[in-house]
Amino acid sequence: MYEYIKGRVEELSPAMAIIEANQVGYAVNISLNTYAALEGKAEAKLYIHEAIREDAFTLYGFAEKAERDLFLLLISVSGVGANTARMILSSFSVPELEAIISGENVNQLKAVKGIGLKTAQRIIVDLKDKVGKETSPLGAQIQTNNNREEALTALVLLGFNRSASAKVVDKIIAGEPTISLEKIIKDALKQL
Repeated sequence: MYEYIKGRVEELSPAMAIIEANQVGYAVNISLNTYAALEGKAEAKLYIHEAIREDAFTLYGFAEKAERDLFLLLISVSGVGANTARMILSSFSVPELEAIISGENVNQLKAVKGIGLKTAQRIIVDLKDKVGKETSPLGAQIQTNNNREEALTALVLLGFNRSASAKVVDKIIAGEPTISLEKIIKDALKQL
């Protein structure tokens, strides 16, 4: 798993950056906030989230760890994919989004393209107790999210249906939030 990519900014657009590191050009999806932070810079350091699916290996990059942390929380919400989370983070800064979620401002979230009333409500319900916390609970939450994604990827690679696997994995994690990745996979295999 990548933590960050540091290198020369070869290309930059509002949705993507090409970062060359050790003679390899990485195509990294970015938010508008990250684009603004990179604009005019020759060198960049982007904190990375890898989204690995059967048909794609996609990198998402963030100028700040806080933005990546919030991205990981957003994609943990049912119905919010990586591109939707990136759209939300392009619409608001990290402090603005944390304030919207903490203040339960459904209407501001609904203003983001692709976010309906139910999704906005789900984001608020799922994340209002998780945003703005100190690093340790957030770090534990992010580790759980990483374990969830890695377990799902492993189960899909083993031939199991992604949505069925997601339900089982979510149930396992809900019962034991600090469970290890290996135990999640073993328990899921028993239930699938």
